[in-house]
Amino acid sequence: MGRYLSLGERSSYRRLEDVVGCKWSAAVLAAIGRGVRRPGQLERFIPGISTKVLNERLRKLRDYRLINRSETRGRTLRVEYDLTPTGKRLAAIIEQISDLAEEHAAGPLSTSGTSRRRRSVS
Repeated sequence: MGRYLSLGERSSYRRLEDVVGCKWSAAVLAAIGRGVRRPGQLERFIPGISTKVLNERLRKLRDYRLINRSETRGRTLRVEYDLTPTGKRLAAIIEQISDLAEEHAAGPLSTSGTSRRRRSVS
């Protein structure tokens, strides 16, 4: 193990931060992973996201090849998004982190529903 992160490792971490470090990227990936496919549906599914921010995030996630965009022509253009294999892997990791955050936020609970004191580790 080296003393410092290599340039390649730093670049990988920066790309990761650019994707998941954004306030909305994880939510967009999770929503698409749960089957929300259309832009209007995504806006309704993710409270507080604006159309502009959603479009920026969708573009960024496409640039990183985490999602695919498909268009179906008809009377109106129908746009849908789905996860790439890499996007599926990242969405699964995000879900695991979300589950961990929920467990941590809830704190340890006893079966009676009251919180327990944390024991110190000696």
